[in-house]
Amino acid sequence: MTIADNRTRWLALIVLCLGDLMIVLDVTIVGVALPSIREDLGFSEESLAWIVNAYLLTFGGFLLLGGRLGDIVGHRRMFLAGIALFTLASIGCGLADTQGLLIAARAVQGIGGAIVSAVALSLIITLFTEPAERAKAMGVFGFVASGGGSIGVLLGGVLTDTLDWHWIFLVNVPVGIAVFALTLVLLPAGGGMASGRLDIAGAVTVTAASMVAVYAIVNGNEVGWGTARTLGLLAVAGALLAVFLRIESRASSPLVPLRLFRLRNLATANVVGMLWSAAMFAWFFLSALYLQLVLGYSPLEVGLAFLPGNLIMGVLSLGVSAKLVMRFGIRPPLVAGLGMAAVGLLLFARAPVDGSFVVDVLPGMVLLGVGAGIAFNPVLLAAMSDVQPEEAGLASGVVNTSFMLGGALGLAVLASIAAARTDTLTASGESAAEALNGGYQLAFLAGAFFAALAATLGGLLFRVARPAAAGAHGEGVGSPATAKAD
Repeated sequence: MTIADNRTRWLALIVLCLGDLMIVLDVTIVGVALPSIREDLGFSEESLAWIVNAYLLTFGGFLLLGGRLGDIVGHRRMFLAGIALFTLASIGCGLADTQGLLIAARAVQGIGGAIVSAVALSLIITLFTEPAERAKAMGVFGFVASGGGSIGVLLGGVLTDTLDWHWIFLVNVPVGIAVFALTLVLLPAGGGMASGRLDIAGAVTVTAASMVAVYAIVNGNEVGWGTARTLGLLAVAGALLAVFLRIESRASSPLVPLRLFRLRNLATANVVGMLWSAAMFAWFFLSALYLQLVLGYSPLEVGLAFLPGNLIMGVLSLGVSAKLVMRFGIRPPLVAGLGMAAVGLLLFARAPVDGSFVVDVLPGMVLLGVGAGIAFNPVLLAAMSDVQPEEAGLASGVVNTSFMLGGALGLAVLASIAAARTDTLTASGESAAEALNGGYQLAFLAGAFFAALAATLGGLLFRVARPAAAGAHGEGVGSPATAKAD
């Protein structure tokens, strides 16, 4: 792929990041507005969850398919299709005046978001082939991917307080139109690099398996984890996954070549990504709930409370993370960042029911901002370091699926832990605020454990790149041409 000049390439990166930012924002921007949506459209407590679940369900189900289609028909073409679909669905969400229309539009948003997320990373890998530039580009993308969730909390609070909930969706429309137009100008057209036909049987089974698994996970707290319904759905998802693996082992052009999972860095990145995503969801959702329901913050105040962490994350992701990777390699920044995130969550785990922002909230926000700003870039670089360009979209889809499933499962587990602890404290005579806070504290401890485990596994298992890929220092960032699996 030829880029006219270096400036155009970096402008293209900004456009790709803007497109992905819309997708990442949409996971958390809705959370702050849920009470307003419930009051306006008359949702019950149970049905309200489907505003989030409908998006997660289709997003998780279509990531692998979207990534593989990008490899076959062209990454830019699929990126444009995903942006168009997401933007149109955002209009539907913003104009929705019934529960059914809003949930249906959210499901379509999830499909568009899956396509964009699956191919954006592969487009960046294609644009930036030199290790130092790739590290910088991935630092920018890492900030969008890791910081977008907490930015969504801020933006959701501002839009809901100053306008109304419809604008958390309608704000996507001008951004989507601009991203679509700029993509046509800045990104060169090109066909797919992968040969062969689309593996229809594999696509159907893995998409069904992902959707059934996500459905079981997001409803586990409501219907119970030990119920026949939840266990049955998880068993169905496992059976579909087994069928998928059988199909892939025999297909001449498999949707997911099973040899990809023998690439140590990619396999490790998937596990680390799942744990890291679970820890990040503890930050985004549990701290927002603590601020709103325990400390009594308004939606706008919740959003502003996340601002210090967002600013720190932005500075480190955009200006420091790439230099750390090029100087020390992938593992030290990863371990340090995830370790600081774990400490930040531990600080939240001791926050009292009458906590103050400066003493009990700000230190944890700062450490989480530092940790996310340092750690996310190395995870993405490691995941893509062993992958050939013609399979970049697929690998990106695999990594994004791990992050999404980790976030959904992690949030479900953390919510279950918090609810069980809250019920126990309530039964023992604690006040409502004390019981809620006790539940959040235990869930924050679990989130800290996820982050610490991710740091440990990443530090032990990520493979050191050869010097040719590493440049002058340390482990380097690797590249498909020089980094091979052990």
